[in-house]
Amino acid sequence: MVVLAACAGTFLVVLDVSVVNVALPSMRADLGMSAAALQWVVNAYSIAFSGFMLLGGRAADLYGRKRMFLLGLGLFTAASVAGGLAQEGWQLLAARAVQGLGAAVLSPATLTLVTGAVPEGPARTRAIGTWAAVGAGGGAAGGLVGGLLTELLNWRWVLLINVPVGVLVMAGAAVWVREARTGGGRRLDLPGAVLVTGGLAAFAYGIVQTEQTGWTDPRTLLPLIGGLALLAVFVAVEARTREPLMPLKVFRARAVAAANVALFVMGSATFAMWFFMTMYAQNVLGYTPLQAGLALVPSSVSVIVGSKVSPRLMPLLGARRLAVTGALITAAGFAWQSLMRVDGAYVTEILVPGVLMMTGVGLVITPLATMATSGAAPGDAGLVSGLVNTSRTMGGAVGLAFLATVAASRTAGATTPEALTAGYALAFRTGTGVVLAAAALMLLWLPRPAAVTPPTAEGARPRR
Repeated sequence: MVVLAACAGTFLVVLDVSVVNVALPSMRADLGMSAAALQWVVNAYSIAFSGFMLLGGRAADLYGRKRMFLLGLGLFTAASVAGGLAQEGWQLLAARAVQGLGAAVLSPATLTLVTGAVPEGPARTRAIGTWAAVGAGGGAAGGLVGGLLTELLNWRWVLLINVPVGVLVMAGAAVWVREARTGGGRRLDLPGAVLVTGGLAAFAYGIVQTEQTGWTDPRTLLPLIGGLALLAVFVAVEARTREPLMPLKVFRARAVAAANVALFVMGSATFAMWFFMTMYAQNVLGYTPLQAGLALVPSSVSVIVGSKVSPRLMPLLGARRLAVTGALITAAGFAWQSLMRVDGAYVTEILVPGVLMMTGVGLVITPLATMATSGAAPGDAGLVSGLVNTSRTMGGAVGLAFLATVAASRTAGATTPEALTAGYALAFRTGTGVVLAAAALMLLWLPRPAAVTPPTAEGARPRR
């Protein structure tokens, strides 16, 4: 029941990153929002989600996993009500920002509940595989769920659907989840919390600004540079603080450092895949939003299958080899997708490459998440869970902005199917290189099986 509640929570969080995309035109027409304001329906959520995630992870360690799970889910559910009932554009944007804050508190607690409820070993690997499958399925299902709700009901149900699910999960968690606190009486590092939250939020803001202003505009550069500067100060402060928000020693664990970097790099390519596949289906092949969502169902199923098969393959191949194999399968799918044509058929242009890409992603996520979370001491479990989610989320944001710029440079403002196809194809070719770089990184940096030993008292795994 604990794993079920955690998986339901992570499904809602990941689903809401993308579920509103197909409902944006309806939101604009109903609330009279400008095009510039409309993009903040997505960005307000993403920035708050990215910025507060490490703080949410540490809060789970200090104040209790169950408490933070319920607090985050309650905040997320209440904001969903406010967003679904919004009568003005600013009300919807405020609700989405609060949703993102709730998600940032909830998301690290979901993985921490899973790792805390299941002992380390094959059983935990299977539980993490389920968590990864549900999270990946939530991201993949966003377009389909959003399309169904918007076409059959209206855009408000894209947000209101969270309410009954959230209430049901909260009731189940209140009964079945036991409280666990591993902070050992430590206090929250307030300066560190302010610096890392401000730095991540500013950096995320700069990333989303690239969609409007490009990479060289001061409105993009200032928040990007400012965010990186705040994060640099954060690292300096953490090195000198007695009870830091993020003990830098967690990065001495090779598994933690390598797995998080790999998640960032993989996420920078694979998150953008859903965006470009949906745009190709609608803008080039002429699919409706609902048809585009249905077209990607096999890919959604594939990432779930890959995540569920992964725990069975880990004892045979090892986490490192399995992650590299999954990345190579993903790269093959990206390379195939880069051959897309204007008059392409569904099977060859969407189905087969999509299944390849997402099966590979499913094989990668579980071993990386397992290595990252098993490489830290129990007192840092919430923090490391927040770090895992932050790596994936920030990687996705950076990658989408970068690959969108790559595609736009090829189209040069043209909107013909031929130009759009060329731009999307270049984005997938570039993504192929990114995924291959991730495979090389994992091959060289992830620890071999002999290097994986139980955590020491200080929380770092010794290297052999």
